[in-house]
Amino acid sequence: MHARIELAEVERLKGRIGLEVTRATMPFYTEINRDAIRNYAHAIGDDNPLWLDPDYAHSAGFPDVIAPPSILYSTDNVVSGAVEGMPGVHAMFAGTNWTWHEPLPAGTHITTKSWLKDLVEHETRFSGRSIQQIYKVEFYDPEGNLLAEADSWCFRTDRDQAREKGSKYSEEKAKPFSYTTEEIGKIAEHYRNEKRRGSTPRFWEDVSVGDDVDAIVKGPYTVTSAVAYMQAWGSYAVKNHRMAFQYYERHPKLAIINGQGVPEPPVRVHWDNDFAREVGVPGAYDFGPERVSWLSHMMTDWVGDSGFLVKLDAQVRGHNMVGDTTWCRGKVTAKRKANGKTFVDCEVWGENQRGKKTIVGTAVAELRTKAA
Repeated sequence: MHARIELAEVERLKGRIGLEVTRATMPFYTEINRDAIRNYAHAIGDDNPLWLDPDYAHSAGFPDVIAPPSILYSTDNVVSGAVEGMPGVHAMFAGTNWTWHEPLPAGTHITTKSWLKDLVEHETRFSGRSIQQIYKVEFYDPEGNLLAEADSWCFRTDRDQAREKGSKYSEEKAKPFSYTTEEIGKIAEHYRNEKRRGSTPRFWEDVSVGDDVDAIVKGPYTVTSAVAYMQAWGSYAVKNHRMAFQYYERHPKLAIINGQGVPEPPVRVHWDNDFAREVGVPGAYDFGPERVSWLSHMMTDWVGDSGFLVKLDAQVRGHNMVGDTTWCRGKVTAKRKANGKTFVDCEVWGENQRGKKTIVGTAVAELRTKAA
């Protein structure tokens, strides 16, 4: 039996709405230096030379390499899903509404402020009653400039309820997906044909409502994929040996006993099939921030060096299990001018090999004009 959502604990948490979160746990990165940028870009499969090649970044008008916008997931635990309260109740990351104000050059030291914004009760097919726990997070440079801000949320779910009553996965969808040689060949061909906009400007005048955003593919997802992302994103709960046992002594409900009688953190749902089934999912699955980062990758490829991704609002829908492939796609829905700048609005989403959309959202990009 796992911990359940208790009304008293929900009420206690409501009393923290608007209060800044203070934690002793350090974020994975406090400085987004060249190494951090390279590692994060590699972790999401993004080979944009703006992130990787200082000479290329200089030629594009930047003092050094800049970071993929989604690297900020690794600079704050709260935006990545480290929610407070309800000890022992599972937290499933479910989305982020991002706004970026400035590019993120190498060498930037990041400080953050975060606070609980709201608690919203839902009745879900996955686990019955759940609590959406929403946080506001702000990201600053050492001079106090606001670089970005985000609303990010998790759903707190009863593990036993999800496993026994609420799972929405049919027997067919619960089976790991297997690929033929031909199917893997088509995915490899897609990767070969993906192209960044790069140094060729995508002018606002040349974009039309209804245009497709160039699609990118991610996967097939493997445990290796999860390890690759964890290496560059980090997790507040992943510790080892003496430090792990000390952490579990301070936070006993964070430790969940595995099949060998050993305590491990709940984040192991991303590589441990047996524990994933404990929370109502058929098997190990990807990280929510990772999936949002894929949409960000698609948009930065599409806007090119002279464009800027301003907003990305993304909702995680369902799980990408090990074996799933995600095609990230988008479509231009509007063009507009505001405050002397020119923007395009896009619908964005990711769909798997079964045709199911597992992440949906919207994006706003600033594009330059031919007159600029």
